[in-house]
Amino acid sequence: MDRIQAVRLFIRVVDLGSFSKAAAEMGIGQPTATKLIAQMEDKLGSRLLHRTTHGVTPTEIGALYYEKCKLIAHHVEEAETVAALMQSQVQGSLRISCSVAFGRRVLVPLVMQFMRDHPKLQIDLSFEDRYVDLVEQGVDLAIRMGRLADSTLGSRYIGLNPWVVVASPSYLADHPAPVSPTDLAQHDALIYSTVQGDARWHFTGVDGQAISVPVRGPLRSNNLSALLSAARGGMGIAALPWYVAHESINQGKVQSLLAGWSLPAQEIHAVYPSPRMVPAKVTEFIEWMQGQFDASWWTRSGL
Repeated sequence: MDRIQAVRLFIRVVDLGSFSKAAAEMGIGQPTATKLIAQMEDKLGSRLLHRTTHGVTPTEIGALYYEKCKLIAHHVEEAETVAALMQSQVQGSLRISCSVAFGRRVLVPLVMQFMRDHPKLQIDLSFEDRYVDLVEQGVDLAIRMGRLADSTLGSRYIGLNPWVVVASPSYLADHPAPVSPTDLAQHDALIYSTVQGDARWHFTGVDGQAISVPVRGPLRSNNLSALLSAARGGMGIAALPWYVAHESINQGKVQSLLAGWSLPAQEIHAVYPSPRMVPAKVTEFIEWMQGQFDASWWTRSGL
């Protein structure tokens, strides 16, 4: 039994005037209750209770200690109530981390919508193109792309992030559009240095045929917006997430290539510090996010 429970036991012994009744109420044996109070007295160096055949009454010191113990128990109950409330309701602060491009283009409009439905929630968004330590940085959840490594973190699948190969009309005016992935050997590639195999792009055809092709070109970057800008500027062919390229494709600034061939889609996961005792604000946000990523989520206006 911890010290808080021992304090509660002492209070009930005084209230009921009986070790046996207090012990029965707390689900322990009378010898255990007697031993715990004796340990409390030894630790304090003071007798707290008078023990007679007629019952138990507090000594002068015991009566003063009893009043303080009641205050302690009251504050502990208040704290437990607040903790339970915060755990069960969507309120307080929710700190979210994700990559810069996904955060700016996708997460911000979604978060604004979620906040309108949950006015008691304050959200702290942090955008970084690197994995952060959730516990060390005090992050409630992170949105991560790709397969997850085994860890002690909790995680939930949200959806898929598909990719597309694009180039600008000006680039294609000077270079014949590739018909097959193998044609990329004759083109300037704009290489994202984080996923899609880096300088080797992997494709799957409509018939299930898989092909992996090496690419090279004038620009490598770990920033998707930089690669989109370069592609729009006619510097080469880029492999980009659909959510990054969609608006530029609609505007005619770039066009999709290699119809009938697809790049690997990344899994999108919500990751949080522990799979146990997840706060309601985290589970509510994750469950809501799971409903936002349908088969063509990147085509929605505002993303």
